[in-house]
Amino acid sequence: MSWTRRSRAALAVCALMVVAAAGCGTSDAGEPKNGDSPPAAGRLLDDTDEAGRPYREVRAQDAPEIGIEVQPDASGAGWDVRLRLRDFGFSPAGTAPRAVPGRGVARLFVDGRPVAELRDPEHRLAATLVPRGTHQVTARLYADDGTVWAVDGEPVECTADITASGSEPTATTGAPGVNGRTGGGGSPDPGGTAS
Repeated sequence: MSWTRRSRAALAVCALMVVAAAGCGTSDAGEPKNGDSPPAAGRLLDDTDEAGRPYREVRAQDAPEIGIEVQPDASGAGWDVRLRLRDFGFSPAGTAPRAVPGRGVARLFVDGRPVAELRDPEHRLAATLVPRGTHQVTARLYADDGTVWAVDGEPVECTADITASGSEPTATTGAPGVNGRTGGGGSPDPGGTAS
């Protein structure tokens, strides 16, 4: 075999290796890296959420984190909800109902009442779901099998207080973090961020 043929053969093998590597999903949460075994999906606790879904306990260092920001939308006819997530990825609809570390859905609650299941970090909350007054908007993380991700027996969630007063809604931002919860309120500045 001549030098040219060897070079072409070596280039073809390298090209196949690059294409094969590009198709691997090593950046997804819960995927093992460098031969590591996958992290455990936690253990089920006796505690449940309001709907009777069991908590799935994970170690704090393995737990996903969530933050929430709720602001009046530009039209004034609803609320923009944005989730900030760390070590968590949304599963597409139709995903098998099993717990995979760092995967699942978020459920949105207003004053403890479920209002939406989210598979995306952004959501528009209809004004009809938030009548006049001060309300708590909570985002909680669930595994694909319906269990609640939990740390130290508490659900992985974050809450923001919002006030709907007709002409001057106010909102707060929940800081990202496991079991993050915020209180208090602030008036949005003209740019739409809470102060």
